[in-house]
Amino acid sequence: MLHFALLISSILIAQTTVNGTLIDNNNHPITGANVYLNGTYDGGTSNEQGEFSFSTEAMGPQTLTVSSMSYETKTIVADVSSFKNLQIKLQENMEGLDTVVISAGTFEASDNSKVSVLKPLDVVTTASALGDFVGALQTLPGTSTVSEDGRLFVRGGDADETQIFIDGIRVFTPYSPTPNNVPTRGRYSPFLFDGITFSTGGYSAEYGNALSSVLLLNTIDEPDQEKTEIGVMSVGGRLGHTEKWSRSSLSANLTYFNLAAYDVLFPDRNDWKKPYQNAQGEAVFRQKFNTGLLKIYAAFDSSNFELVQEDINVAEGVRFKLNNRNLYTNASYQGTLGNSWSVLSGLSYTVANTDLRVMDDLINDEENSAHLKLKLKKRFNSRFKLSFGVEQFVTNFDEAFTSESFADKYGYTSNISAAFAESDIIFSKNLAMKVGVRADHYSLSKQLKLAPRFSLAYKTSKNSQLSLAYGQFFQNASAALLKFANQLETQNTKHYILNYQYVNDGRLFRAELYRKDYNKLVKFETSAEAFANDYNNDGDGYAQGLDLFLRDNKSIKNMEYWLSYSYLDTERDYRDFPTSAQPNFANTHNFSAVTRYWINDWKSQVGLAYTYASGRPYTNPNTNSFLSEKTKSYNSVSLNWAYLVSPQKILYLSVNNILGFKNVNGYQYANTPNANGTFSRRS
Repeated sequence: MLHFALLISSILIAQTTVNGTLIDNNNHPITGANVYLNGTYDGGTSNEQGEFSFSTEAMGPQTLTVSSMSYETKTIVADVSSFKNLQIKLQENMEGLDTVVISAGTFEASDNSKVSVLKPLDVVTTASALGDFVGALQTLPGTSTVSEDGRLFVRGGDADETQIFIDGIRVFTPYSPTPNNVPTRGRYSPFLFDGITFSTGGYSAEYGNALSSVLLLNTIDEPDQEKTEIGVMSVGGRLGHTEKWSRSSLSANLTYFNLAAYDVLFPDRNDWKKPYQNAQGEAVFRQKFNTGLLKIYAAFDSSNFELVQEDINVAEGVRFKLNNRNLYTNASYQGTLGNSWSVLSGLSYTVANTDLRVMDDLINDEENSAHLKLKLKKRFNSRFKLSFGVEQFVTNFDEAFTSESFADKYGYTSNISAAFAESDIIFSKNLAMKVGVRADHYSLSKQLKLAPRFSLAYKTSKNSQLSLAYGQFFQNASAALLKFANQLETQNTKHYILNYQYVNDGRLFRAELYRKDYNKLVKFETSAEAFANDYNNDGDGYAQGLDLFLRDNKSIKNMEYWLSYSYLDTERDYRDFPTSAQPNFANTHNFSAVTRYWINDWKSQVGLAYTYASGRPYTNPNTNSFLSEKTKSYNSVSLNWAYLVSPQKILYLSVNNILGFKNVNGYQYANTPNANGTFSRRS
């Protein structure tokens, strides 16, 4: 009797049928989507007509979930009795690999990027780069070849117009100081980074105080394994180690350079009294939390040298001695807050101290800088994302100058307070837009500047797209100017960019037209910054051109290569220029060819890099024209060879300018004419 009662009870439990049809934006049926009630085992799958149907014993308010790989997941909350004859329209998921991406002005170098122009490994395997990420980026279009300097000169802008960030936090002193005509290097090892974004213009409203370019370096989130690395070099050595724990890891490396042996084997026109020495260390600590990742990065380096440089106006040469110490540290946290909110926060602090001796003049520079940042991001869906944030930049710069007859101190304290907001709007897989605005308050000039930014991308075919970008950009004058003239106004540019990009099966081609208009550039009377100058912001200028880039790793087995070409038309009236002219750091034509070939029988990778740059302007005082003559063209061929001794040992050889081209970067003229009335010169 008891069993019969239970049977009757089970029969009386209500069964509800849930059914309907799934369609997309074009009213086409969606096949294979999963439809189910949350918290139950009841559900079904849509058929070829987009129809679904299943029964459930659930009652009352329920959550119906519809999910499909190519579409956004949709939920409907209502009484289960209303889930009948539904017609549900799903929106396409706009985060797939075939969705258009904003590409104007931006080069991605990441293993995780949808479209990567370079890979992190390219930095250390490009023949001409010498293991420096700046050297690798100089093989990309938009950069000028200024080989005696070593920094990034982008699209007619000088090197101070490019800012560098690590994990989203500003680096204030990214390069090691050097004397004139000796190229510098970036301070930071490429082995700790897995992503590089190099923007040659039109960049996000998140980044400011940069007229021409930003370079974003991202440290590795999670090392792949514990390892110890030992590098033995002809001019020094490197030791690195990575340790992993369950939720944290630590990577550290130490590097030492001493160029004494190099100076003996390859003497130059400098008389090195003390060869260049550099010791540096870096460390990244990572701590995983349930909702985010904390990274603490620190880098210290110390360099010193002493030399006598040839000078046409000083018979005994110019004595130059330098001792530099630099500490940079940052902490960043990136995580989720729930309800599709995420946060990025961080801070950095820099202490840089440089002692200089030039002839009998002593100069001590000390800079303390900090950057604080908070950014929030809300993902409403795959079609609309909003980010906004605030940040503060603080710089205190002091200089003490002492000569035989004069002593003085200069300096400034700068505070820049900023806020930014930006939205990503994806209308369809073929059309996307980024709109943003940035507001900066500059304490020195007491100015508030608004900088709108806009980018648009349209997919013209399965493998190609067009992008447009516009933006306004502001930047303080350099420390060399602000230490003498604290009240200078902010300089500014406007960027206009048109980009075409084609990507297909290991091949990438980019073409980009751009125009930059400069305003409020700093002018003064003498050839170098000096206390007695009358400084103003009456300068202006423009830069326009075409950048081309091709990368191919499919056409030839075991070989990959990339080609880049830049055409630059630029003039500016700034510093002590008497008229508008092409500045002496700008090349009209730049071309790079980089290739790597794997030889399996030799267990070797052979690389070649060729760089060409047209001549740069200089002023010949024997004529009446300003910056009217040009040096001969620059040429350099570099080779490298990496031999896999064993899975744990690599032998690496690199030779720059192997053909020995006698490149000329410019000329120094005598201050007074000789007996024939001619100004002598040296290259």
